[in-house]
Amino acid sequence: MTITLNTLETQLEDLQQAALAAIADAADLDALEQLRVAYLGKKGQLSNILGGMGKLDPSDRPTVGKLTNEVKAALQTALDTAREALQLARVQAQIAAETIDVTMPGTLRPQGRRHPLASTIDRALDIFVGLGYTVATGPEMESDHYNFSSLNMPKDHPARDMQDTFYLPNGHLLRTHTSPVQIRYMEQNDPPIRVVAPGRVYRRDTVDATHSAVFHQVELLAVDQGLTFTDLKGTIGEFIQQMFGDVEIRFRPSYFPFTEPSAEVDVRWKGNWLEVLGCGMVDPNVLQAVGYDPEVYTGFAAGFGIERFAMVLHQIDDIRRVYASDLRFLRQF
Repeated sequence: MTITLNTLETQLEDLQQAALAAIADAADLDALEQLRVAYLGKKGQLSNILGGMGKLDPSDRPTVGKLTNEVKAALQTALDTAREALQLARVQAQIAAETIDVTMPGTLRPQGRRHPLASTIDRALDIFVGLGYTVATGPEMESDHYNFSSLNMPKDHPARDMQDTFYLPNGHLLRTHTSPVQIRYMEQNDPPIRVVAPGRVYRRDTVDATHSAVFHQVELLAVDQGLTFTDLKGTIGEFIQQMFGDVEIRFRPSYFPFTEPSAEVDVRWKGNWLEVLGCGMVDPNVLQAVGYDPEVYTGFAAGFGIERFAMVLHQIDDIRRVYASDLRFLRQF
């Protein structure tokens, strides 16, 4: 077959028209890439047409070369334009598919609530932290030394009786109060100190509406030079006022082996006196046991049960309700 200039020009023009039409109709990027290879690839249609240039008269070859470059440039421009349009369309389709209709109802996720014991502990700690106290914790399994001896409890003290304390086979016990935390803290820190110790405690109580074998306490301790019972009364008074509101308070003489003098604190609640905590000045023997000089430093301590506070604050009639995990009860808080 004879190759002439007119033949190649016609073939190039036909290729350009067909290619531009196919590119315009490309449905996606994959189809567009197939067209690029089919027309502009090394074995594509444009290369096949250019294969006939060797049979042309040398004077006609520049004309065909120029036309070929124009066709190639036109096809490349069309490919680039179509590629940008298809990429934009794909992004817009993805955005449309992933768009969240904010006017649609959301998925219902039941809202949790703070347990009344947890919220009461948090409320008490917030008050004491606001008064400058540091929160400290300690182990629930204790030794006789930290739970009793270091707190000035003699061997024959009733708190050591098996009816009150859970003793373990290894000679340890489950702490009966959080006071051991105070001893551990004093052993590791020099005065002045102000510490509040929340935690779970254990006693061999018969479970009923007002007693539990496992309950929670919060105890506070302050040691510094010149502290007096007046400082203790002021601290307790401020705490109770923030906890219960404007209520009448009274201090009654009492006895604790680790404080002297000691007192129990009552508040007038709904016309009756209600005992809420015990307190007193730290016994000099306790200070001496941790290496503090009782001639230089004095301190005061106090402790109360979280369950009692929660029952008063939330009008709970039975302590067992706070441990029952009954959602009908817990949803009230």
